[in-house]
Amino acid sequence: MENFESLYRSYYEDVFRFLRGLSGDEHLAEELTQETFFRALRSLDTFEGKSDIRVWLCAIAKNRYYTWCQKQNRFSETEDPDALPSEGTHFTELLADKEQALKIHGFLHDLQEPYKEIFMLRIFGELSFREIGRIFGKTEHWACVTFHRAKAMLQKKVKEELL
Repeated sequence: MENFESLYRSYYEDVFRFLRGLSGDEHLAEELTQETFFRALRSLDTFEGKSDIRVWLCAIAKNRYYTWCQKQNRFSETEDPDALPSEGTHFTELLADKEQALKIHGFLHDLQEPYKEIFMLRIFGELSFREIGRIFGKTEHWACVTFHRAKAMLQKKVKEELL
């Protein structure tokens, strides 16, 4: 396995973009990226290599973000913070309303795998379809089709529930 400094240099930008997408705050994303790599360093020996290291780092980053949100009382105890918003013009408008944003988070949370993970990697990880396909051992086309199916599922749910 790569040494930690090389790992940091190789994946810092990916983790930072993922967190910036989650939080919408560049300074918070920078702080949480540092925490993510600190946590990764402490638990590097537990990484089994069964998934792409980028996915492992983004999972740590997501957990750091949710911990931060809980400390900020961003989510109520009855709502599940384990979901992420989607893309699209009307989604962006809906996300301006915190209550609707939390509902959209819930819709994403309810998506089945691999749709949920692919959607998150594309939107929040800002990965290309080629990179996503490589992570899953599939083609770029498969990643693109799967992403668009996930997006269509979310859009349908938003239309049914929120519009």
